[in-house]
Amino acid sequence: MTSFMAIILGFVQGVAEFLPISSSGHLTLFQHFFGMEEPDQLFNVLLHFATLLAVCVVYWRDIWNMIVEFFRFFGDMFSKEPRRGNPPEARRMVLLIIVGTLPLFLVLPIKDTVEAFGNNPLFVCGALLITGCILFLSDQMARGHKTVRSATLLDVLLVGVAQGLATIPGLSRSGCTISAGMVRGFDRKFAVRYSFLMSLPAVLGATLLEVLDVMELEGGVPAGDLPKYLMGMAVAAVVGYFSIKLVNLLADRGKFGAFAFYCWGAGGLFILLNVMGWTFVPAA
Repeated sequence: MTSFMAIILGFVQGVAEFLPISSSGHLTLFQHFFGMEEPDQLFNVLLHFATLLAVCVVYWRDIWNMIVEFFRFFGDMFSKEPRRGNPPEARRMVLLIIVGTLPLFLVLPIKDTVEAFGNNPLFVCGALLITGCILFLSDQMARGHKTVRSATLLDVLLVGVAQGLATIPGLSRSGCTISAGMVRGFDRKFAVRYSFLMSLPAVLGATLLEVLDVMELEGGVPAGDLPKYLMGMAVAAVVGYFSIKLVNLLADRGKFGAFAFYCWGAGGLFILLNVMGWTFVPAA
């Protein structure tokens, strides 16, 4: 892998991870039609970690408050004078994220089967078309007003189900979860904020597991590849930061469905190319 390719992959990861266009779906289609080299497992893990850092930078105050309240919760459990009244917002957000993450455990037993769908470009294109429909319909929803205080456990559980379904290649995680939040009456800014914060435990857990596997198999990062890895990570983190800001802006203005036209266009184009049997590089 060249330095230029590392930068390109970092850019694609930073854009597609947060914009509702499915990063896994785009990676599959680019590899199939453009002959794009699949990144090695370690680099792929590091790119996901870089976009995780982007979420931490944008929502650092929320994350810090949740960490503090998480430990205060256990302190209150053993306190002789427990806190009275409604819990702080950050503490309730921790509960909502935990409940929203639970449906992912149902996907774990069939993880390999779900990932195998990504080997079929036509399936991925169909999923992209469905993503477009989800995004388009989300903009037709009335503006909700639920926030961290008023969202129910059922609300976030259903958003978590949407996150589980979005493990299917071609379905956008951010698109499905933000749209599900809007359907449940979330305030648009809260829908985006909850979606990205809910991604933290899932991405962090998957990253740690994959890093352990890679270190065991490969024994670490090849010294010669380290500069390329760092360049790709830097690009993914910076682009990811601005992608999050863009999603917040468009969702708040009711323009989230604009991404639907891109998903429809991309899905339709790649279906046409697949039917024609045309690729941009000779078959290996």
